[in-house]
Amino acid sequence: REKNYRCKLGEIDLIMQHNTTLVFIEVRLRSHTGFANAAESVTYRKQQKIIKTAQYYLQQYGLTDKANCRFDVIAFSDNGNPEWIKDAFSV
Repeated sequence: REKNYRCKLGEIDLIMQHNTTLVFIEVRLRSHTGFANAAESVTYRKQQKIIKTAQYYLQQYGLTDKANCRFDVIAFSDNGNPEWIKDAFSV
């Protein structure tokens, strides 16, 4: 569907379709894990920003009542292997 969707509320890295579900994906890369790993870097505040941006996207395309949604995180650690966390957080 989309990559690097931007609006006045924020950005969503990837928006994809999985069967009947619209998936909003945050991609994170952490090369230094001194503070938190890549998945842990998606804080509650960041999650809220992604949710608000997704709601704006749904309104923009008239999908607010029609779409099943999911929020995933793809986290890359310093070894380069991705960890795909499905349904990482919810509204």
